Amino acid sequence: MPLKAAVICAPGQVSVETVPDPSPGPRDVVVRVAACGLCGTDLHILEGEFAPTLPVVPGHEFAGEVVAVGKDVTEVRVGDQVAVDPSLHCGECHYCRRARGNLCENWAAIGVTTAGGAAEYAVAPVRNCYRLPEGVSTADAALIEPLSCAVRGFDVLPRVLGDHYLIYGAGTMGLMMLELAKRAGAGSVSVVDLNPARLETARELGCSGAATNADELADDFPRGWDVVIDCTGVAAAIQDGLARVGRGGTFLQFGVSSYDARVEIEPYRIYNQEITITGSMAVLHSFERAGDLFVNGVLRPDVLISDRFPLDDYATALERFKAGIGRKIQVVP
Repeated sequence: MPLKAAVICAPGQVSVETVPDPSPGPRDVVVRVAACGLCGTDLHILEGEFAPTLPVVPGHEFAGEVVAVGKDVTEVRVGDQVAVDPSLHCGECHYCRRARGNLCENWAAIGVTTAGGAAEYAVAPVRNCYRLPEGVSTADAALIEPLSCAVRGFDVLPRVLGDHYLIYGAGTMGLMMLELAKRAGAGSVSVVDLNPARLETARELGCSGAATNADELADDFPRGWDVVIDCTGVAAAIQDGLARVGRGGTFLQFGVSSYDARVEIEPYRIYNQEITITGSMAVLHSFERAGDLFVNGVLRPDVLISDRFPLDDYATALERFKAGIGRKIQVVP
């Protein structure tokens, strides 16, 4: 029977339409979506940047109930609650053979290049499913996908006990980085954001300091910060953050920038102060670890999830997200 799904039809155009009832391949499952989170990637898709072809059903952050399984699926059963890793690495290219599937030359992802979770039902390979234990809210578990990206970000950081962190952006990803830094033994975690409401949330979650400008925090860190993480993708924040890294420190570009964003670097300073500049792309061997962290309470969904909209209001949810209102926004089919 026809089902409802949000569809990005063309750049700047999104609607809720009826789509065919999905059926699983031999090693696939069909998931009745409990909740689907919105992400900056969805805005890039809407702007025509990421998906190679449109139309596409977006939604790469989702969890739900297994309602059908392919004939060769034994790992999960109908009725299981799962969170879904959207990664569709080819497993055969140069980077996949080097265990760097997030850099896959044939990169694809559920909700980006194939139909995603902004729908009543979605199809996923069984290998991409993390089975949730009883007592965990399935809708809340849609947070596992963005958390898995944050876990990947920490994989490329030095994670030295007592390091001092500076995070740009107190949206969902910045707040997740805050929580992980606390778990990783940070000496302090400071947060910068232009939105006072988001800074208040960072304070609620236990950051060491919060300000609209890093200058307000700099007196306490005259040598700069050991780790600076950009979670905004905004060139001005990135430029400022690069200047805040202390000697021997690390700058992590985690936020997704527009293709044409540009900043300046000082090569001599990078050389002379042994500064590391690195990036983190999506999910890599981190989804199951994120699931375990989530199940064991690393996040507070009641704080991180600010809004849940019905699927029919997907366009409104996107506009609210684009305007920077709230924290994690989900649609609930």
